[in-house]
Amino acid sequence: MVRSGFLGVLVSALSLSFYATLVAGVTVYGPLGAQKPAGSQTASGATTSATSTLGNVDWTSKLNAYNNVRLQPPPLPSPLPPMQFPIVVPSQAQNMPGLSIPQRGDFWGFSIEMSVIQQVIGKNASFVQVPFLNLLAAVVERAGNVRIRVGGNTQETATLADHIADNAIIEKAKTVENPTSRGDSTPTLVYTTELLHLLSNVSALVNAKWYLGIPMNDTSNLRLQIAEVADAILGDNVLGYQVGNEPDLYAPHGHRPPTYDQADYSKEFGVVVDAIQKDDKIRNKNRLVAPSLQGTWNPEDLFASGFLDSYASSLSVIAMEHYPDQNCAAVVPDGTFGPIKDPQTVFPNYLTHASGQNLVKPYLNTAGIAQQLGKEFMMFETNTASCGGFPGVSDSFGAAIWAVDYGLQMAYSNFTGALLHVGGQNVSYNPFTPPPTNLSVYDQWTVGPIFYSTLFMAEALGTSNSSRVVDLAANDGNAFTPAYAIYEDNALARIALVNFMNEQDGVGSYNVSLSVGGMQVGEPNDTPTQVKVKYLLAPSVSEKDRITWANQTFGGRFQADGRLSGQEFVQTITCDQGANACHIPVPAPGAALVFLSNEAQSHADPTTMTYSTTAVTKAIETMMIPPSALATSNGHAGKFPLSGTSKGSSGGANAIAIPLSFSFASLFFGFLVLLR
Repeated sequence: MVRSGFLGVLVSALSLSFYATLVAGVTVYGPLGAQKPAGSQTASGATTSATSTLGNVDWTSKLNAYNNVRLQPPPLPSPLPPMQFPIVVPSQAQNMPGLSIPQRGDFWGFSIEMSVIQQVIGKNASFVQVPFLNLLAAVVERAGNVRIRVGGNTQETATLADHIADNAIIEKAKTVENPTSRGDSTPTLVYTTELLHLLSNVSALVNAKWYLGIPMNDTSNLRLQIAEVADAILGDNVLGYQVGNEPDLYAPHGHRPPTYDQADYSKEFGVVVDAIQKDDKIRNKNRLVAPSLQGTWNPEDLFASGFLDSYASSLSVIAMEHYPDQNCAAVVPDGTFGPIKDPQTVFPNYLTHASGQNLVKPYLNTAGIAQQLGKEFMMFETNTASCGGFPGVSDSFGAAIWAVDYGLQMAYSNFTGALLHVGGQNVSYNPFTPPPTNLSVYDQWTVGPIFYSTLFMAEALGTSNSSRVVDLAANDGNAFTPAYAIYEDNALARIALVNFMNEQDGVGSYNVSLSVGGMQVGEPNDTPTQVKVKYLLAPSVSEKDRITWANQTFGGRFQADGRLSGQEFVQTITCDQGANACHIPVPAPGAALVFLSNEAQSHADPTTMTYSTTAVTKAIETMMIPPSALATSNGHAGKFPLSGTSKGSSGGANAIAIPLSFSFASLFFGFLVLLR
């Protein structure tokens, strides 16, 4: 149910429009006219993006989400792999060994840290972030729906409150950091039911499904309210409740005694299960997500303690959380993580098929156990590196094609889904990031390169929920040229090709001779007359902004409203049926998705509904103020709830009283309309 109805959301949007036209902004005029905030290049001399609105502003570039670090692409491998090679695949699934279980198009989803909900999702149930809706719509129209987890470290301290000052839906108070932790200085959170109404309204606008977290920081005083109210407000749009976020790190983070082990967690999990079974307000008692291990404990050791024997009936998802690397020494220099890692040094680790293979290897046995129990098996939180990622790596095109390969490798290995983590503005791995609050009047969102992988993956798997994936070990299993076949309804539908190499002096692109059927696979020749190909491309693996999917882009930093721009281009390649071959070029770097039939493409083609950002005009009144006077002014100390970037900040322009009166009048009018 949409709280207050769609009309309430519309009236609120109109009130925001009135409000925005009357906001008293300030434009600083210098010798060259109107000026935006200006700064200097970073001390390291990192190259500035030519397409970034504020890419050269020193203070914004120091936020990792907008960093200016650009790395040198790794050299071509030596020796080079063959640049022309055949791929022969059967047309029928029954003749292809090693296929995965059927997969869904919404395989890649998102894990949003609970503490950043207001910045990423919306201020309240009527103030939903439009770029967020547009980005979700881009995934939903390709996948059918999108899975989103709201939680993370901050879910463990979340407490439901009746009311929060300034009508906020969430409030955080920073706790004392543990100097030996992995940089997760977790704030204590308070939230209201308005948060759940916000999620419900998002689900009504785009087909979003949610995972939420039950706090487990104090099992002697359980707080089950989030499940109670979510069941009532979100209903079937709740997919499950996570119990325990990375419990194998509870002791290292100082949240449990040093002796805390698998048996202790299993016992505490049982306390939560028993309480849920006795709670009449929780309707969905068997939708729990666990154990969400980070990798310190082996899943088999936990299962040996009797965890699954005791609690399998309460689980809907067996979950793990894992990152291929960590950048924690950069976040906690005085911790126990050794020297700070150089992003340039680790960059090549992501540009190889071996990365995805090594990431799934420890979980292959658990994937089999999940199948035997009839449970989903998900990578519940992942990204390029924990502790915020590596600037220059996590926000590069290299991360996008890494995530394409990693996602397909997980699908092939019988994971049933994976969630890319979204943090605040001081992490570099975000799929999407809103601008700092006091810049939102000028600038739009930043879509990270890794977001493009979710579109590729959604179209690769389609909407039939019957797609089965196989790693083709192409080019004699070369690590720089991986390839996958996707079978849908037991017939070959699509081929995914990845090129991790960066072109240098015209070398790096490869060509595949694709044959469907034939004597090698015991079938008649079945290569179609033509295929269609979509390309995920960028000038280099280190590129941050100039990224396209089928010739469309979200734009560079501070340029995205969540809608793809540009004319979609799908290349048609004529095949040689006499030779039973199609010749598919794969640029360096890039990824190609080959559709073997019009039907295969129709299952993946989007018809995206987007949401206009013109409801709020962002009009700015200007007045002449000497820069010297502005530099010594104090503002209003952030006393208005939507000003500044934090409570008490003087960094944002404040609204004058007249716009607020118009806003409240509009809201009151909307309320009267709804009562009719």
